[in-house]
Amino acid sequence: MIGMILAAGRGERLRPLTDALPKPLMDVGGRSLIEHHLERLQRGGVETVVVNLGWLGEQIVERIGSGAAYGLSVIYSPEYDNVLETGGGIRRALPMLGSEPFWVVNGDIYTDYALPGLTLDPASLGHLVLVPTPAYREGGDFDLAGGQVRNGPTRAHTFSGVAMYRPEMFADRPVERFPLAPLLRAAADRGLLGGELFAGRWADAGTPERLDELRASLAEA
Repeated sequence: MIGMILAAGRGERLRPLTDALPKPLMDVGGRSLIEHHLERLQRGGVETVVVNLGWLGEQIVERIGSGAAYGLSVIYSPEYDNVLETGGGIRRALPMLGSEPFWVVNGDIYTDYALPGLTLDPASLGHLVLVPTPAYREGGDFDLAGGQVRNGPTRAHTFSGVAMYRPEMFADRPVERFPLAPLLRAAADRGLLGGELFAGRWADAGTPERLDELRASLAEA
């Protein structure tokens, strides 16, 4: 199985911390965010991980290398000065991700979600892991009904940044800069997006305040 970690972003909201360190290398609980992800992907049965690179990406390569230390084969999809956003980054890496469904994890989150040996419904383009919407957000992203992700009126749940996708979700898009969210909303409208609600530990470490809160909560655990 193949996975991908989205690690190319500048981390503007985390400045000045990200002026000298890419956000996936922020330390939480004694390990960098990206190393936590690599370990969970490996435990979930993933053998190869694609990491896209942008701001200070050479530091990620220096830290992670071939991935052998994590029991993985890590390959890189460099974007650097032409960062393609979430959707474009996955699309550019598609030739490395194979023909079967693959996992994608955002590099700036922390979670103890255990990736299962998930089998996608043949009619589904993807499976999203949703979480309860945090108090700091004005609203969530999606509703969930009968295992199907919906663009419902309440948008009760937030997309965690962890998902499994079929390559077909991206195959008809050109390699260019574009966000992932419109593709997910279109798939949900067509009834092609499964999902689950995860109630375990999850945090978006996207600001200095939330990063400090995450570190404090892990220190207390």
